[in-house]
Amino acid sequence: MIKNKKFNGKRLQIARIYRGKTIVELAKDIGVSKQAISQFENGLTSPQFDTLMNIVDTLKFPREYFFQEDKIDIRLGNTYFRAHAKMTKKDENKQKEKVKFIGKLYNFLNEYIEFPELNIPEFEEKMSIEDKAIKLREYWELGEEPVKDIVYILEKNGIIVTSMNMESEEIDAFTQQQIIDNKKNFIIVLGSDKGSATRRQFSAAHELAHIIMHDGFINLEELTNEEIRNMENDAHTFAAAFLLPRNAFIKDVSLYPTNLEYYKQLKKKWRTSISAMLVRANHLGVLSYNSYQNMMKKMSKLGWRKEEPLDDSLIMSKPTVLKRAVNILIDNDILNPNEILMELSNRELSLPAEEIENLLGLDKGTLTLKHDEISNKIIEISVKK
Repeated sequence: MIKNKKFNGKRLQIARIYRGKTIVELAKDIGVSKQAISQFENGLTSPQFDTLMNIVDTLKFPREYFFQEDKIDIRLGNTYFRAHAKMTKKDENKQKEKVKFIGKLYNFLNEYIEFPELNIPEFEEKMSIEDKAIKLREYWELGEEPVKDIVYILEKNGIIVTSMNMESEEIDAFTQQQIIDNKKNFIIVLGSDKGSATRRQFSAAHELAHIIMHDGFINLEELTNEEIRNMENDAHTFAAAFLLPRNAFIKDVSLYPTNLEYYKQLKKKWRTSISAMLVRANHLGVLSYNSYQNMMKKMSKLGWRKEEPLDDSLIMSKPTVLKRAVNILIDNDILNPNEILMELSNRELSLPAEEIENLLGLDKGTLTLKHDEISNKIIEISVKK
């Protein structure tokens, strides 16, 4: 209900950024000046009804959304992207807004569902990256076995994982630390449109590295490009050490370290790309730098730098915890899809069902009011006597 409520310009700004639009682009789309959009967002004026409906149609947010206040106490940490150099600020800000919504949706589900507790050990500051990977494996009781399902491991240990279409070629994955109502959460978002299982596996391990090693609230704007690159390189090193534990991997790779066909067998076992295994073998001293370069040249000639063998056959599981949480509410008649949307609206979080499905990695149609919920409501009529 929006009667007597004031248009919330901040919500317009969030929705605009969420859809990846600049002020100029939105102004053009709805047929007003960029000054008008700026005034709406800064609360100086409110849009007329026709303009408001154009905003709703363009940004695909419910009308109610623009008249609600943000009541959830959320403190946002850094967002670490596994992204290419071409990633734009617009893309970055768009994904940041999306992950904020994921945190708010998780907070809502947490009222009903007992989620796994965050289970991450403390690390000594001077501990090497290699030792941190070893300690985490020991803490999570993984031994030196291959990580068959990193998503399951992350979710089991209280890290929130979701998978969605990034709508950008430049972003593979990202992670963000949030504090909601004094509770710390880590959210990893994997691109559902981002290629092979091994690529996504490494992306997940890379984002885990940021959680383990990097301050969630350090001001990234104050860091130099070199410092940012070093953080990314450290995350790569941790991901490789976590997925390919030193002793077990050395034992395997040492048998035929310069045989690319052998790496295909290792890829099946370790669920890690051949290129990542070559880098790891070089770092561990099993493969000399010259041999490493020669192997990479062979990879290029074979076309394996673009698409490796087994990329089309290895499968990585999808995140399940958020999806199961919603299904538990529906299947146990705690809340039906329509009631979930209503409860979110009551908490000032009116969002399209399709958008929630994308953010939480739900099956398409999960939150659409099902036909049988309507058709079961039968009015009894009979022939007159």
